[in-house]
Amino acid sequence: MNRATRTLIATALVLGVAAGPAVAHTGSGVSSAPAPSSATQGPAPLVSTPPNATALERAIAGLGADHEDATAALVRVGGTSGGWQGSSGVADIRTGRPAIEQGRFRAGSVTKAFTSAVVLQLAAEGRLDLDGPVRRYLPETVPEAYGTVTVRQLLNHTSGIQAADGPGDSFEAQWEHRFDVTDPHDQIADAVTKSPEFVPGTAQHYLNINYTVLGVLIEKVTGTTYEKAVAARVLRPLGLRDTSFPGRFQTRIPGRHNHGYQAVAREDGSTELRDVTEWNSSDRWAAGDIISTTADLERFTVALFSGRLVPAAQLEEMFTVPGVKDFVTGKSATMTAGMSRITLPDGTVAWGKTGGRHGYNTAIGGTRDLSRTLVYSVNSTDAKGQDMNPVTLGIVMAAFAK
Repeated sequence: MNRATRTLIATALVLGVAAGPAVAHTGSGVSSAPAPSSATQGPAPLVSTPPNATALERAIAGLGADHEDATAALVRVGGTSGGWQGSSGVADIRTGRPAIEQGRFRAGSVTKAFTSAVVLQLAAEGRLDLDGPVRRYLPETVPEAYGTVTVRQLLNHTSGIQAADGPGDSFEAQWEHRFDVTDPHDQIADAVTKSPEFVPGTAQHYLNINYTVLGVLIEKVTGTTYEKAVAARVLRPLGLRDTSFPGRFQTRIPGRHNHGYQAVAREDGSTELRDVTEWNSSDRWAAGDIISTTADLERFTVALFSGRLVPAAQLEEMFTVPGVKDFVTGKSATMTAGMSRITLPDGTVAWGKTGGRHGYNTAIGGTRDLSRTLVYSVNSTDAKGQDMNPVTLGIVMAAFAK
């Protein structure tokens, strides 16, 4: 794969060793979209070949404390042509014990797909108007300066609301404040004191603040907490027993999990792998604090894409890219309501969401017809870096290889 191709794929996806060889499984153990009936004469599947086990094993081989980019990886590939799952690396670098294949992890901005699903459910029930101004529902939260911003514009990041101030983008700045407790109302109050970046609806800027406002909106409309609303509407109906939200004060990942690490340069020029597993995620909240497993996220992805979670009319929002330019790059927008679109080198169009928290890179997605799905969690040693982790890029290319 040439550098231009790698850059193209990485850009689209970002817009989100010691254990020995990869442990892989193939066959029917991975839940996937139901196979079409032989009597059904529908369009040919976008991906008709079984997962390339050799390529997938190669993509995650050799991970651990001595690997440059990742200490562990968990992968599940599914679809109508079969499934594959595998793991590689170590659960923690101190003991070197193998990665926990069913371990929990921080899924970062994959949270946005859950938030979007709940908002779209409420719209289907007539409790929210996607074209209605957010201020109609949150008059004390959203000021008149943002009076024209609609619910849909929050969902697809075209609101023009600027990001709230924080401790800074550098790892060290965030490390120093990793146990801070953040109130979403304070974040919104800080953000809306700033002038709009652009006229709402005229550009797209992917920012967490949009989904922070949506979290507060969910609470206002449902009369309960964001966490309880998502649990009642998504987690329990789908049986996602290993998926949870840490709340404002929890810093640990519940249950069995693989530790996350950040590569930090020492003064002598060497590199330290700093354990970043414990972290307060309240500053991400409805935009990025969910904890899950690859099995749960695969089940969520299949249910979402198949229309079992969000009614068809509203689900279309998650597969619709607004016809505007990206505010930062000037290129065509790629984000939808809770997901994004990526066109692979062979022309295959996939949809999904990536997420990054220090120590953890996650992605969910697949082709819209569910002929191929992918979920991964990679314990990247620079999970918030500007460039896409080479391990995650290799997983994506292997998962969609035909």
